[in-house]
Amino acid sequence: MVFKSKKDKFANLLINISQNLKESADYFADYKLANVSDLKVFSDKMKELETKGDSYVHEVIKELNNAFITPLEREDILALAMSMDDVLDGLEHSSAMLEMYSIINADEYMLKFVEAIRECTYEIEKAVDLLSTKKLPQIREHAIKIKDLESLCDGIRRQSIKNLFTVEKDPIRIMQYKEVYEELEEIADSCQAVANTLETIIMKNA
Repeated sequence: MVFKSKKDKFANLLINISQNLKESADYFADYKLANVSDLKVFSDKMKELETKGDSYVHEVIKELNNAFITPLEREDILALAMSMDDVLDGLEHSSAMLEMYSIINADEYMLKFVEAIRECTYEIEKAVDLLSTKKLPQIREHAIKIKDLESLCDGIRRQSIKNLFTVEKDPIRIMQYKEVYEELEEIADSCQAVANTLETIIMKNA
């Protein structure tokens, strides 16, 4: 059994999580940092979006505890909610890291990472929407795109760290930027975990 309709409470909650994630990635990618004070506004807004995402996950857990029958296996609903939440947690953590290190000038590698992550969240939202309308076979193409974007991020991480050690002389700055790159790559890994969860759901329910 898959969601009877978009009005299913679990379908609605998963859609809410995916839409909030997409909104968060858009905000992260589009926010323009002009000075150090902007970093506080940026990280505070990301924290607000992350807290909103947490509230949706808590609602999923509450509904799972109360439900006698669920449209998908309980662990799959929870895994999908939690894996999407991990992506948002990573974005929020990255914004806090940028504030902590006073980084207002994102370099080309950070911009590439963030754009790929944003694209992943678009694919996640489309896939969750298809899940709610029972179009399981069509979800696979979005899962594949997410995995391709994660592979792209692997390459960006290698290029970014190689470039960092070539051009940057300040050891503190090297440490800070390397940490940011690795955090962004971890977000891409979390996106791949969402894709893996979606593929598991397809396999079990197609």
